[in-house]
Amino acid sequence: MDIETFRTYCLSLPGTTEGLKWEHLCFMIEEKIFVIIAIDEGNSFSIKCNPDDFDELTARHGIMQAQHMAKRQWVRVENLEIFPDAELMKRVADSRALVLAKLPKKTQAKYS
Repeated sequence: MDIETFRTYCLSLPGTTEGLKWEHLCFMIEEKIFVIIAIDEGNSFSIKCNPDDFDELTARHGIMQAQHMAKRQWVRVENLEIFPDAELMKRVADSRALVLAKLPKKTQAKYS
């Protein structure tokens, strides 16, 4: 998937906004990051993952623990081609859902 298609997909998720933090492009819901991507570093990106999936994901080539993020909850992926497109979209949607689940119930209700 190319960066423009990826960006379009992320912004299609309800309530998603984009912004720059730490010189990286971020996709957020209610100002909480669910994807952070380093465009200048080969499109490597980090997403939140279910801790139960962490070991399986980091065992795959091109995926590792995300630095400076919650241990066993965020992974860094080397580039947008590591996942097939359908899995990439699912992983991004799952990351968004995990971040949304940590927000107040009233906020969650706006997006359900």
